[in-house]
This record gives sequence, structure tokens and C-alpha cells, in this order.
Amino acid sequence: MSMKSAAALVAMLAAAAAMAADEASTLVDARLARITELRRDFHQHPELSNRETRTASIVAAELKKLGYAVRTGIAHTGVVGILEGGKPGPKLAIRADMDGLPVTEEVDLPFASKAKGEYLGKTVGVMHACGHDVHTATTLGVASALAAIRKDLPGSVMLIFQPAEEGSPPGETGGAPLMVEQGVFKDFKPDAVLGMHVTSAYPVGTVALRAGGMMASSDTFRLTIRGRQSHGATPWRGIDPIVAGAEIVTSAQAIVSRRLDINKEPAVVTFGIFNGGQRFNIVPDSAELHGTVRTFDSAMREQALADLRNVAEHVAAAHGATIEAEIPVVPGSNPVNYNDPALTARVRASIENAIGKDKVIEAKRWTASEDFPHLAIGAGAPSVYFFFGATPEGQDPDTAPSNHSPRFFVDEGALRTGTLAMLQAGLDFLGYVPASR
Repeated sequence: MSMKSAAALVAMLAAAAAMAADEASTLVDARLARITELRRDFHQHPELSNRETRTASIVAAELKKLGYAVRTGIAHTGVVGILEGGKPGPKLAIRADMDGLPVTEEVDLPFASKAKGEYLGKTVGVMHACGHDVHTATTLGVASALAAIRKDLPGSVMLIFQPAEEGSPPGETGGAPLMVEQGVFKDFKPDAVLGMHVTSAYPVGTVALRAGGMMASSDTFRLTIRGRQSHGATPWRGIDPIVAGAEIVTSAQAIVSRRLDINKEPAVVTFGIFNGGQRFNIVPDSAELHGTVRTFDSAMREQALADLRNVAEHVAAAHGATIEAEIPVVPGSNPVNYNDPALTARVRASIENAIGKDKVIEAKRWTASEDFPHLAIGAGAPSVYFFFGATPEGQDPDTAPSNHSPRFFVDEGALRTGTLAMLQAGLDFLGYVPASR
């Protein structure tokens, strides 16, 4: 190819990309009022994990109106909509989560949540303190935009509206793992899976992503130490599970500082619960410790869990105690949220075309976790997960109330950014080319 021909090809591709971005913007702007309406309704009526019945019914009704083939009741309240494009092409899955949190809202909004729910046997306030109302509404916006261009759309799209991302209530299963178990991909094998999350960690109008490990794996552990009760005045007559537990907590700190190669990837071992005893002068017969392990590397994850078990069992034995070690507690683990590098490069380019290169930033690695990776693993397909900012202009994201805070606030400019970013990424992956105007 001559230099002149190559230059012409580059110019043609650039023009096509600009035309696609213009069409995506037009499609989103025409639906923004409805997206905002839906978001406010979902925000005012949040539902806890595995209880998203109202939300699911609205989602299913919206998808049916748009001409999607709809399945309901997957993993309790999950909804799936499939749109077949008018042209041959790849298959794409896009996921949105729907559940709220047991948090009482403290944001002064005309559509603030006054909802109540039951959590751990108590009546609690319920709030979309993590922005899943935004995810559900923006993905319905994507659904509407795709339906509008269906006859010219290559391939097919599965929209997954997932319950219980925040975790199922005790004694229940749910979320992404249960959707996979119940065959969400049985008849639809996507070539890629995309997901997104609104966050106050970035300013409104921006999108953040990175290749490789984006969010950490998470494993919960539970240790039950069995000692022997005695009077606090004569501890030698018993076996003290509190002292054994305290030494386990202390010794486990060496797993990250002395056992794992943190030049490779960061890792976290955290104890969040230590329960033992009921009276100041009685050595109890048992104590419980609960915590979490976070890693970005599968080999480091396995080593950390094995080292924790080793520490727990040997320290307990050194004190004459026995231990029941659930490492990890099953179910409840999430894999590393890993962005496929090649797909990430494609998605980044799409979003840069949609919102501007200066608005797409390199995301920080985050030791929080997500159950989204279960979908990618279940599909056997590469995936990309990105963040879009919610903090209003002029406010420092570092000091803004974080996700899960009762004061978590979303600047509604994020609705356009999230919808447009996901729509453009999806259209480009499917190979959609706008008709000439």
C-alpha cells in the first residue's frame, strides 16, 4: 500500500469513528430524560440483595417493550434480555447490577430513599449507596439505543441485570455465581463481557480503566478456636482461646510482610471480627475470628490462604487449643477482576472517541472486589470492567463520600457518560457502522 493510500485509509477510519461517536451521542441524548427518570425511580425504591422484585419487573417490562427476548427469575430475581441484530456478527454480554444496601440515606434529594427492609433480623433503611440504580438505568438506556438501530446492528447482545452483587443474605445463594450455575450462558455464548461501575473516586464526566488486575480477589475466612473455660483468677486451669486468637492475629501479619513477594502484586490480610467471652473474669471456652484476604495474583492468593491456615492451626496447637478453620468460607469468594489487555485497548479507544481522550484516565488498582469476574469465567470470554465518575465539578473526589456511605452522591451528569461509554464500546465491538447521512 502506498503512503497516499495508507493516509487515505487512516482518514477514512477516523471519519467513520467520528461518525459513529456522533450517532452514539445522538442516541444517548434522545434517551437521557428517560434514563434520568428511571434512575430516580430506582433510587427512591431500592431493594436488598435477592429481593429486587420491583426493580426486576420494571427492567423486564422495559426490555419487552423494546423487543428483547426476556428471561426472568434467574438467580431469584435476575433478568436477561437478548437482542438479535439485523446483520451477522459477534455476541456481546453487558452486565448491570440491581441491588441496594442496608444503609439509611442522608442525602437531601427530592427522590431520596425512605425505604425499609429486613437485614440480619433487623429493620433497616435501604439505599442505593453504591450506585446500582445508575447501572440499571444506564444499561436500559443502552438497551433502548441498540433497539433503535437493530436492523443495522451486527451480531447480538445479551443484557444481564444481576441481583445480589453486594452478597446474598446469610443462608442464601445468589449473584453472578448463581446466574452462571443456573445457565445464564447455556444458549448464548458471548465473545466478550463488559461491565461498569459508577464511583465517587473520579470526577463526573470521566472514565477510568486499566488492563490486567483491576480489582482484587476476595476470600472470607472464619476461625473458631476451642479452648477450655476457667475462672479469670486461675487461667492455668483452662485453655485461653482469646490469647490464642490474639497471637493468630499478630502472627498472620507476617503473611504479607514476610511471606508474599509484594514486589509482584499487593495483598491484604485483614481481621474484622474478634468475638470471645461474656464476662470480664471468665476465660471463655471459644472465640471466633473473621476476616478477608485480598490479592491480585492467583498463586499469591493460594499461598496466602495456605499460610493463614498454617498459622491458625499451629498457633492454636501451641496453646493447647483446637481450631475449626474455614479458609475460605464457601460460597463467598470472588476472583480477580481482570481486564483482558487486548480488549481493554479496544474499549479504551472506543470510549476516547465517545467522550474525549482527556476524559479517559488510567484507573488505580483497587483492593475492593466484585462478583463480575464469575460471569466472564462462566462465559469463557475476555472481559473489561470500567469505572465512571460521579463527583461534581469543583469537589475533590478524595474527600467525597465514598460508595457505601449514607451520603454517597451521584452527579447526574454521570448518567450520560456511563451510557455513552458503554454504548460506544458495545457498538465498536459488534462492528456497527452508521449508515451515511
